[in-house]
Amino acid sequence: MSRGRGSACTILLIGALICVILHAEHVQAATFTVGDARGWSFNVNNWPKGKRFSAGDVLVFKYDSTIHNVVVVDRDGYNNCRTPRGAKVYRSGKDQIRLGRGQNFFLCNIAGHCESGMKIAINAV
Repeated sequence: MSRGRGSACTILLIGALICVILHAEHVQAATFTVGDARGWSFNVNNWPKGKRFSAGDVLVFKYDSTIHNVVVVDRDGYNNCRTPRGAKVYRSGKDQIRLGRGQNFFLCNIAGHCESGMKIAINAV
C-alpha cells in the first residue's frame, strides 16, 4: 500500500515542478552603455553608482578607438591602474563584454587615462 502512495506523491511533485518550470518568467540579461550618452570616457568611474548589475548583463563600451581601449583587470590592476600580464584588451570602439558574477574591473590603459577616472568597478549579483 505504501508503494502506491509514494508513487502518487512523486507524480504530484514532478507535476508541480513541471508547472513551475513552464510558468517561470524568462529573465533576459540587461544591456548597459557605459557612460550613457557620453560613452567610455574620462571621469566615468562613478557611472555604476545607483545601478544594479547581474551576472550575464552586457556592458557596451563606446569610444574613439584611436585614443582609448578597454582592459579587463583584477582588483589590484584597478586600484593601481596597471594592466596585469595576459589581461584581455579590447580596441574596437564598440566592445560588448558580459559580466561575470562578483567583482568586474575595467580600465583604459592609455597613459594617464585610468588615473583620470577612466575605470569602472562593477559588482554583479
